[in-house]
Amino acid sequence: MTSPTYEMKPTESVQVSSSVADDNVDYGAKRSQTGVRRIFSYTQMYFFALGYMSSWEAMATNIGLVFYNGGPRAIVWGFFIVIPGVLCQVASLSEMASMLPIAGVQYHFTWELAPSRHKRFITWVQGWVTWFSWVALLAGITNIAANVTTTLATTNYPNYVVQPWHTILVMYAYLAFLGLTTMYGFFLIPWIEFMAGVLHVVLWLVFVVVLLTLAPHKSDEFVWLEKANGSGWNSDFVSFNLGLVLITWGFVGFDASAHISEETRKAKFVIPRAMFWSICLNAILAFGIVLVFLYCLGDVKDISVATYPLMTICLAATNSVAASSALLAAILCTIISGTLGSVVSASRLTWAWARDGALPAYFAYISPKHRIPIRAVWLPIVVVMLLSLLNLANYTAFSVIISLSTFGLYQSYFIAIACMLHARLTGRLTTAPWSLGKYGVAINAFALLFTAWLGIFMVFPSYLPITTTNMNYALPINVFVWIFAIVFWFVWGKNSWQGLNNKVIDKVVADGDRDTKD
Repeated sequence: MTSPTYEMKPTESVQVSSSVADDNVDYGAKRSQTGVRRIFSYTQMYFFALGYMSSWEAMATNIGLVFYNGGPRAIVWGFFIVIPGVLCQVASLSEMASMLPIAGVQYHFTWELAPSRHKRFITWVQGWVTWFSWVALLAGITNIAANVTTTLATTNYPNYVVQPWHTILVMYAYLAFLGLTTMYGFFLIPWIEFMAGVLHVVLWLVFVVVLLTLAPHKSDEFVWLEKANGSGWNSDFVSFNLGLVLITWGFVGFDASAHISEETRKAKFVIPRAMFWSICLNAILAFGIVLVFLYCLGDVKDISVATYPLMTICLAATNSVAASSALLAAILCTIISGTLGSVVSASRLTWAWARDGALPAYFAYISPKHRIPIRAVWLPIVVVMLLSLLNLANYTAFSVIISLSTFGLYQSYFIAIACMLHARLTGRLTTAPWSLGKYGVAINAFALLFTAWLGIFMVFPSYLPITTTNMNYALPINVFVWIFAIVFWFVWGKNSWQGLNNKVIDKVVADGDRDTKD
């Protein structure tokens, strides 16, 4: 999947809006490396990508839900459908990242590869869908970290009753701490994520040994053939596909490392390899742990109603609160590192979208002291903090926001890959160091087919009959984002937003070329 040559086509001449191109606005585009430092090595970025996905840990979150849709056979055999599709998705985006490693990723390549007549509007919508989805993803993973924390508390202190405002305060504590870490200790983050990636693999081995050694085992028939449908869907076909969606939660957001491209050394070689090969290893780990969980599950009823099923599985295996808490606390470390990765990636996307003129240029500012986009770090954090207050009304209100993330990111992948396939078929695609070559058309096409297919079931109600509590809000909240982007386009964007900032793109290209030669 490599090619020895690379040539970036000249970007079309576009008039940059004054809010972006004003020389008096110091957002770092004039300084080397657009104001930031390239501090991630290949090894650090690989382990960042590996640990950030936390794919097998995500399976622990979802394992109880599979008994409502699809059952064990859906999550086991579903891997043979989901993983090829995800690999085609990540291979397509990896080739894009190799063409020009830049923080905007999806929306940037939508701009580069979309038909010229419509690319301004498509890029505008793509940018907003991607940005809102990443804010929702940050909200979701922070909420998981808070829920695991409160699960540890309730397990060790049975009389403790979690209140919604407790969860909010825990989320605030994590967001504030990780925001300050990003602001003052960014030079440590490559090593933090490296250690988290190593811990991600080590803990897999620990859980496999502990569970296979101590837990009672289910039958082969249960693991490979058992179906379940507690959701109310009478159709096994629909129920099976809803089970597939549970797997995708562990393989969405792989573009996180690409958003840090401008802070990675030799990024056009490092980023695509880190993205692709980390998904390959995560797929193996996730499939392995699903088999282990299903064989060592314990009581199905307890698992299906558990707030965090992994604690229930560990308690059934070890019969020890202390041992189970230690195992879950170790998992919490990887979740916190994933939350840190989300803060960093969401901030870089915010920074890119601001310097390209969609968000206020205020958020594109690079601190001369810290060499990071400080204001862009805090914008998504503050937005998530405000959204978390919806927990005070009820959790359903907050879950509406979280439901945007997976479906929204799938839309962002679909738009970018569709533009890539169009450019490939019309001979407009440049050669990259990490190239799909003659397999590109087939890989892009399968990625689109897979993304569209799973996207359909992401908006299906997970449970019947539909109520305000169990409704799937993915479609309504995504419609809201699209309406926002389209209305904002006609109100302001169509006449005032001229497209991406070519001065920044030129500097990123030049800096990347210098870095590659060093």
